[in-house]
Amino acid sequence: MPSYTVTVATGSQWFAGTDDYIYLSLMGSAGCSEKHLLDKPFYNDFERGAVDSYDVTVDEELGDIQLVKIEKRKYWLHDDWYLKYITLKTPCGDYIEFPCYRWITGEGEIILRDGRAKLARDDQIHILKQHRRKELETRQKQYRMENLFINRFMHMFQSSWSDFHDFEKIFVKISNTISERVMSHWQEDLMFGYQFLNGCNPVLIQRCTKLPKKLPVTTEMVECSLERQLTLEEEVEQGNIFIVDFQLLDGIDANKTDPCTLQFLAAPICLLYKNLANKIVPIAIQLNQVPGEKNPIFLPSDAKYDWLLAKIWVRSSDFHIHQTITHLLRTHLMSEVFGIAMYRQLPAVHPVFKLLVAHVRFTIAINTKAREQLICEYGLFDKANATGGGGHVQMVQRAMQDLTYRSLCFPEAIKARGMESTEDIPYYFYRDDGLLVWEAIKTFTSEVVDIYYKSDQVVEEDQELQDFVNDVYVYGMRGKKTSGFPKSIKTREKLSEYLTVIIFTASAQHAAVNFGQYDWCSWIPNAPPTMRAPPPTAKGVVTIEKIVETLPDRGRSCWHLGAVWALSQFQENELFLGMYPEEHFIEKPVKEVMTRFRKNLDSIVSKIAERNKNKKLPYYYLSPDRIPNSVAI
Repeated sequence: MPSYTVTVATGSQWFAGTDDYIYLSLMGSAGCSEKHLLDKPFYNDFERGAVDSYDVTVDEELGDIQLVKIEKRKYWLHDDWYLKYITLKTPCGDYIEFPCYRWITGEGEIILRDGRAKLARDDQIHILKQHRRKELETRQKQYRMENLFINRFMHMFQSSWSDFHDFEKIFVKISNTISERVMSHWQEDLMFGYQFLNGCNPVLIQRCTKLPKKLPVTTEMVECSLERQLTLEEEVEQGNIFIVDFQLLDGIDANKTDPCTLQFLAAPICLLYKNLANKIVPIAIQLNQVPGEKNPIFLPSDAKYDWLLAKIWVRSSDFHIHQTITHLLRTHLMSEVFGIAMYRQLPAVHPVFKLLVAHVRFTIAINTKAREQLICEYGLFDKANATGGGGHVQMVQRAMQDLTYRSLCFPEAIKARGMESTEDIPYYFYRDDGLLVWEAIKTFTSEVVDIYYKSDQVVEEDQELQDFVNDVYVYGMRGKKTSGFPKSIKTREKLSEYLTVIIFTASAQHAAVNFGQYDWCSWIPNAPPTMRAPPPTAKGVVTIEKIVETLPDRGRSCWHLGAVWALSQFQENELFLGMYPEEHFIEKPVKEVMTRFRKNLDSIVSKIAERNKNKKLPYYYLSPDRIPNSVAI
């Protein structure tokens, strides 16, 4: 009778092992075996981190093994099990690998295919076609899109701080760090301008090609800030003027969930200048969109506290756009859209599933947690942010109008803002490092695509792939043509770009806008989550007392600090870009591609480390050794 050697690997994470009964069935081209209890006498099977082997003898020839079925039946108590993989040694000495890398919960069962990636066109055998179809049917019932929702919240601590130094009572000082430097230099124009390039929201600044009519600034107003003996219009023509416009915040409802504390929002326009040292500094700030007598343009030449409060308003507005749009919408929610579409439309055997699964790891879970704790009723947004109580939902709805596929293509997004020139803008490290990582990922995805898709026709005829792309378009982007998201993909080049967008968004882009939050936002005057007085409507009336009364109160400050600290921490046992310990791909050519990818990333790490040597403000958020594979926090 034919005999097989079955090897079962259990995960090494906490509680991965099981005491339940584990049964195995082999499903071959010539027949199926009876189910076999995998059990060795006087041995504790399937312990955490264990690799156990069993001899399985069958009654008749099974032919080529197509699938293995694992059934878990209750022994005593509820006991989940994390199965890494199964390998099978056949009677003729061949080895077949069956990757799993997932939990089997309760009295569950799972059917595994061998680890070779296959397109649907490669499956001709009925049992494999049926397995492929049933897997997707099950997933499509399990994964559904959810909508954001928000309600109201009860009041918090309302007492004000005494002065700026009072914020140090909750500020966690870590010597020689960016956060400490921000605390020391946050009032300086150079620090203010630098953050638009390399802070945690480096995606808004753009080259100003024409002064907007809604910002009636003149050369006379800003003459003391200009260093080239040119008019403001001439500085614009030479490419030395930049702008950040927070128009999206105009008309957004401020948080009204706490009747004891009024909260306010603004929609500033900030004009910036590249000085002779090639540093970016602010030269004019208007706090709302419509010019007028009660909406003055604040200038560096104004009284100290007038100018400081204007900058604080910009920093607060930047915080809101960063948290809700740059971070939540454009990394967390977009990664969830890609992840859900992947689970619904691509079976585990599909090469694109195998490529992407590491990059959606924990994303749905962390977003569910966000819905339960951050953006829900009584959540953190209600407690601490001026956009709580529904304002942030309005922001997401508005921002969706401008969320395009091209805006997720990193090189094009940089170019669209006129920020691509390394000669003109030499200190834009977010751009420089991001382009290196984008190209590394693009090379990686191109090589993987070329292994499984031998022509553009194969791409076009892959219905599962087309269903995946269409799922993103129809359910993620609500079928909006102006989003530019493709309904289908017809070439290998476009497929590689699409996969690069997904991986870059989930890994590098999220890292760039998430892990610097404590660095840049922990010193609360530099990133106020709410403002408790409206923007000033006149100059010469602002005092230090007025500023402190405008900044967040003690309760909201504490909530804010706890949040940015938590969000800036890596997961325990974090998997960084290029790390694929779960071997969903078993083919040698793909493993070779992965090795080249890691070497490419290592060279980028070295290049960034060399650049950062002796820098007082090092930029490391896009160093691949600090980029987690997925949106998981």
